[in-house]
Amino acid sequence: MSKADNMLSILWLLKSGKQKTAQQLADELEVHIRTVYRCIDSLCASGVPIIADSGHYGGYRILENFSESPLMFDMDEQKALIQASTFAKEAGYPFAETLNRAIDKLKLYTNEEQLEHMERHSDGLSVIHPPVDVFQQSSLQQLELAVANNRTLEMQYTSGKDELSCVRSIDPYGIIYWKGHWYVVGYCHKRQEPRSFRVDRIQSLELTQYYFQRPEDFSARDFLISSLLPNSLESESLIIVRIQGYEQALNDLCQHWLFGHALIERSPTVAEFKLGMESLMTYVPYFLLPYGKSITIIEPNVLLKKMVEVTLGLGEYYREMDSTRTDSI
Repeated sequence: MSKADNMLSILWLLKSGKQKTAQQLADELEVHIRTVYRCIDSLCASGVPIIADSGHYGGYRILENFSESPLMFDMDEQKALIQASTFAKEAGYPFAETLNRAIDKLKLYTNEEQLEHMERHSDGLSVIHPPVDVFQQSSLQQLELAVANNRTLEMQYTSGKDELSCVRSIDPYGIIYWKGHWYVVGYCHKRQEPRSFRVDRIQSLELTQYYFQRPEDFSARDFLISSLLPNSLESESLIIVRIQGYEQALNDLCQHWLFGHALIERSPTVAEFKLGMESLMTYVPYFLLPYGKSITIIEPNVLLKKMVEVTLGLGEYYREMDSTRTDSI
């Protein structure tokens, strides 16, 4: 380990509150005792209040009030870090190995009470998420570094609508995790405007020699949300949509990515949204179909008519399919 790692490790060991001799520290860190002395001197020089008690039962200890400083984590903060790492790793966090090393250090340099507290709370929390493949994790690592260093990338990308892919140059402004998928938002040189791209549809990435300047006050998160929503929430053409239904059905509906952002009022049995006419005629009917008779459209009437059109069309489609299969038997 580097000197900085050794210093931090010694700090964590002393933070447990137990007095330790230089030889005990050296044995736990598997370093020479002279390395411990040098690190102790450096920590003292940096302002860490380490007390050296002489005698047969002597050793190094740290002032109690320093162990409660903001640089240290209490048990609840340690628990939160452990549980947050579980979410991050299951979501496909691109630097999972580094995160694991950090968590291992956090567990290593704690006392028995803190470690038992962390493990008891971490064992009771799980996240179910489809695994992220190795290539996508590598792409996320490249994208994160390019975002941080303002480097232009060349990528081979497929839109998902067909098998063809195209080569694009992008200035990545940020990566966002949204509803089980990772996206990169940046300036597309081909379209000459900001665009969002699904990371799992990137087939290859290559760093170029070019640098870019990120626009001031640009939010990759806000851009992605606005691009995913069929209509801008600031549009003047928004229409009130009132839906009545069972409370659990409305709870599920309000958690949907489209309806959640459009919700303006809610009671146990009625939810009111503001949505654009375009989405009412395209996306919304198909989003509402799985709820069946558990919800009722109160208004607008145009949405109700569209639901009738969509359901009749689906019914006709499956009747024709059934008829075709029956005739072939």
